[in-house]
Amino acid sequence: MEFFNLHTHKWTNQPNVLELVNQYPQEFDATIPYYSIGIHPWFIVEERIEADLAIIKSKLYEANCLAVGECGLDKRIGIPMEMQQMVFEKQLLLAQQYQKPVVIHCVAAFQELITMKKKMNISVPMLIHGFSKNTQVAKQLVDNGFYISFGKYLLLNKELETVFKSVPDNRFFLETDTVEEGIEAVYELAAKYKGVSIKEIQEQVNSNFLEVFKIRI
Repeated sequence: MEFFNLHTHKWTNQPNVLELVNQYPQEFDATIPYYSIGIHPWFIVEERIEADLAIIKSKLYEANCLAVGECGLDKRIGIPMEMQQMVFEKQLLLAQQYQKPVVIHCVAAFQELITMKKKMNISVPMLIHGFSKNTQVAKQLVDNGFYISFGKYLLLNKELETVFKSVPDNRFFLETDTVEEGIEAVYELAAKYKGVSIKEIQEQVNSNFLEVFKIRI
């Protein structure tokens, strides 16, 4: 595996890239080789929650379902926080039951996220995707056992260089999310910021992948 893209909404089918493609229960595409599946907080539909969870559960048996998510908490949307927490909690329990990592969407709710992890005693890896906050938040997340994935905002915001450099090498991943740039561009920038070669970034991400996902691809 030359490149691993932790989170993308678009499968590009490149032979040298392993893409963890985000899937939603109601729009599942069985042709995608490796994916995560979850209920995004933006797309919670109250009368469909149990049906969506049943679909997620049915996919967690499959080897090419690598993670639960993206799921999480978002304080900047209209869906009540209590409902978001309930849906997220149910997905965390599934992840724990089936021993799958969790790809997390979190907006303005990092304290709640950390509290839930502790309260529920979640031991599977929890990965914050699309990180865009400061060094202090990053350190708090790392100190509480989270992994942090960088991509879109790393490309867009030069101020994230310091944040990215502060994250331990064994705790970061790289992604594209919704940007047009390929994952190679993210690797190039990550290598520049860390002051190492792209090959060294590849080796580190592959090591982190093995540690989190427990599979060799």
